[in-house]
Amino acid sequence: MVTFLPTRPGRLADVPSFERGIGGAESNVACVLARAGYSARWVGRVGADGFGDHLIEAITAYGVDTSAVRRDPGRPTGVYFRTAGDRATDAHEVAYYRAGSAASAMTARNTDLAAARSGRVLHLSGITAALSEGCLDLMRELTAPRTGRPLVSFDVNHRPGLWRDHPEGPRVLLDLARRADIVFVGDDEARDAWGLRGARAIREALPEPDVLVVKDGKAGAVVFDRNTDAGTDAGTGGDTGGDTGGAETAGNAVHATGSTAGAAVFVPALRVDVVAAVGAGDAFAAGFLSATLRGLPARDRLRHGHLTAAAALTVPGDLAEPPARGLADRLAALDDRAWETLRLGPGWTEADARAAEEVRTP
Repeated sequence: MVTFLPTRPGRLADVPSFERGIGGAESNVACVLARAGYSARWVGRVGADGFGDHLIEAITAYGVDTSAVRRDPGRPTGVYFRTAGDRATDAHEVAYYRAGSAASAMTARNTDLAAARSGRVLHLSGITAALSEGCLDLMRELTAPRTGRPLVSFDVNHRPGLWRDHPEGPRVLLDLARRADIVFVGDDEARDAWGLRGARAIREALPEPDVLVVKDGKAGAVVFDRNTDAGTDAGTGGDTGGDTGGAETAGNAVHATGSTAGAAVFVPALRVDVVAAVGAGDAFAAGFLSATLRGLPARDRLRHGHLTAAAALTVPGDLAEPPARGLADRLAALDDRAWETLRLGPGWTEADARAAEEVRTP
């Protein structure tokens, strides 16, 4: 969608003008990965209008391949407006205008499935599933088991407002998550959608994905990885933090009970001077996937997720320049004490790798 950000704080009713930007869960992830040096393709549908032109041009400018994007001559490009969030509470207004949009008309028949499946990772969002029955059918097609499918990454992105007329929404999201290889879900989302509390309960409800990332806001995130040996990925010690459902702990690793859960690792979130929270979840997913593609251990995958999210948190819009790989690697390699005392504010990604230690404040 095209996003409109206010030029000054205030209610939507009072803000006189807005600045245009781009947004959307999947395109955000693609843009961050492309900026991080990966080959990324965004497969979507926009209107044959000026806003559609802007989206394609802007996303292409990030280095993303948009050749598989389809133009819909009969439906508009979706847009939304938001107010500036309160830094303490992230209270804000959002007005979405995407009913009947070009994106809502996506189906398995009018989408380039071969292009969608051509990468090493296919990243999907629960938001798309909520847009229409055609979009849900598309999501089911892309998450269906098949020989040679890419690694399927699924961000639950539960948005109750989108499912208002579809009470089965939480069950649909759970079913889609069970068909993915990597799943991202917020602890608050799981509580609201499925009545689950704590990472261990969420893992018990989602045993199928090889990798499950449970995000708990400012507390941090837990990754359950069936392919990780906790004994070799326990980090260097420290409190696990968060709600792990009473699981046994060893250093930074949380060992979930049950053979299907896999080893789990918790990494606390960074201290960040937040400008706006929009786009942080997508940035976290992009950072985690980037580290996954590099074959990094679980702790470092989470740390790269937190660092990329911190870049988004310190800018007003959906998208931020991710930290350079050298800087991110250096910060991800900090010992636990240094990680816990790290504080990042606006402009921190402009520091080069040599100055990485200087970013840290006690």
